[in-house]
Amino acid sequence: MKYELFQQVSLVEDVPKHNLKVGDIGTIVDHFAKGENPEEGYALEFFNALGDTIGVVILPESNISPFTEDEILAVRHRIAA
Repeated sequence: MKYELFQQVSLVEDVPKHNLKVGDIGTIVDHFAKGENPEEGYALEFFNALGDTIGVVILPESNISPFTEDEILAVRHRIAA
């Protein structure tokens, strides 16, 4: 497992089905072994700026990235899908 439970990561690809954009931050809440899938996966919980859960999404490892020291956090308005 590359990422730890409850680690925050950012998206590297949009997830239009869930109205999520590159750079949105999610918290890892579960890990899924490769199994029949081509790569490992993670369940990420996403929150609004007030800390309310807006959704839990399962994504492949290639869709997420750890934070780096040269990144800065930002806020965007979420428009319902």
